[in-house]
Amino acid sequence: MVEWVNFSGLPGHIHHERAKKYLPKGSGSVFAFGLKAVNNNPRETGKRFLEELQLFSHVANLGDAKSLVIHPASTTHQQLSDEELKRANIKPELIRLSIGLETIDDLLWDLEQALHAISQ
Repeated sequence: MVEWVNFSGLPGHIHHERAKKYLPKGSGSVFAFGLKAVNNNPRETGKRFLEELQLFSHVANLGDAKSLVIHPASTTHQQLSDEELKRANIKPELIRLSIGLETIDDLLWDLEQALHAISQ
């Protein structure tokens, strides 16, 4: 259900070497990924994914102690048309996560169950 991942900690990222140089303890806890669209509708897929999550908070800020998620195409940028999203370099399938202090097992469970739910 995940089409791509954008995280400077991954070797294939355009800024990976820079991240290793300036962030020797790791690239941090914020990253983005793109969902594969269900029924060829990335906005609705992203919106449904957020609705299925149970632990992540659906907010636009970053760096909280709690894990956060946002789908800009259905929240902060919902007023934009698909063409306007494209011009703003915001992919309609983009999901951004900011990982907090919850246990990794709980967060992975939440992501997995939400991905499973939208794939049905």
